Amino acid sequence: MNDQIFSLQPFPSTESPPNLKIAGNIARNGNKLAIRYLLEGDLKEIAIVPPSKTPSRKHELWEDTCFEFFLSIKDSAQYWEFNLSPAGHWNVYRLDGYRQGMQEETAFEKLPFNVQNQTDVLTLALDIDLDKIISVEQLIEVAITTVIKDREGEVTYWALTHKGAEADFHLRDSFIVKL
Repeated sequence: MNDQIFSLQPFPSTESPPNLKIAGNIARNGNKLAIRYLLEGDLKEIAIVPPSKTPSRKHELWEDTCFEFFLSIKDSAQYWEFNLSPAGHWNVYRLDGYRQGMQEETAFEKLPFNVQNQTDVLTLALDIDLDKIISVEQLIEVAITTVIKDREGEVTYWALTHKGAEADFHLRDSFIVKL
């Protein structure tokens, strides 16, 4: 099993990021991927959509607070974008190359994950079987990201690393976790 801890950094901008810490861990065991996010801080300042009684696949989750990760096969232009809303909504997109050919990944009919929201800590945990999109012997590269929207509507972009002049989670240089 390959298990790595992570800590996300806000994109440097003129906006002052909220007083938050975003960390977690990611692990691959065979073709099972587990990712855990831990959002700590003054969560009452963050716009967090309340849990849905009927979580479903939805588009444009990144317009609100959203946990994301991007997964690619080593040496392949194709990659996947996973979006996880604290409300329980989700989506997975397949892209042919940098921001090209974006389509819903139909291999996933549901993406169940667990969210626990307390006063100053929110945890999100996802366990997923990658057999539907890759084989167990393929090496993967992952970018881990989060979009945080505060109650005033200001958005900050968090990632393991920021390689561009603007916040851009799709840059392959930021797929730095190797599993």
